Amino acid sequence: MSSLNLRTILDTNKLTGPNFLDWYRNLRIVLKTEKLAYVLDDLLPTSLADDATDDQKLAYQKHLADSELASCIMLASMSPDLQKQHEHMDAYTIVFHLRELFDEQEGTSAVQHVLKMYGYIERLGTLDFVMDHELSIDLILHSLPDSHSHFVMNYRMNRIESTIPEMINMLKTIEPSAKNEKKVVMLVDSFKKGSKRKATR
Repeated sequence: MSSLNLRTILDTNKLTGPNFLDWYRNLRIVLKTEKLAYVLDDLLPTSLADDATDDQKLAYQKHLADSELASCIMLASMSPDLQKQHEHMDAYTIVFHLRELFDEQEGTSAVQHVLKMYGYIERLGTLDFVMDHELSIDLILHSLPDSHSHFVMNYRMNRIESTIPEMINMLKTIEPSAKNEKKVVMLVDSFKKGSKRKATR
């Protein structure tokens, strides 16, 4: 199946907002076929160093061209409203922004986000880059969306000690009431009193 034919997957499943995960999965399939998927994961440099080599200049130009092509493919598969919001962004920034929008709209997004972060941390461990547990927790807390700011604040103020899986379970419990500060405070405080185990990753 040619790459052009594969693009019809995006034509028939345009991004409207709630279908972000399905759209993103199809997008990666199409871009992977066209050897463009890397632009979704690697931030496009804003400029080249004055002493850049010829190879670095060629790599930069290729990245720029690939990012522009990928962004065109992405914009063509969006609803008109989303196109207007993202038409001046590069491919990497479009995905970053859409993820932020998705985090605000989906009630389980924080749990999904922490699961992804947990997977990245575990992956680093297999590559002999073992991250300190305290640093791992702090990194995850810092990356949570603003809608969970009260959870983060009370987690830190109460000096909770938990494993990452335990944190995920806490988030699952408070997700339905993430915007209700009082419930979040009560849940975190009760977890602190009931948790006696030493945190391990």
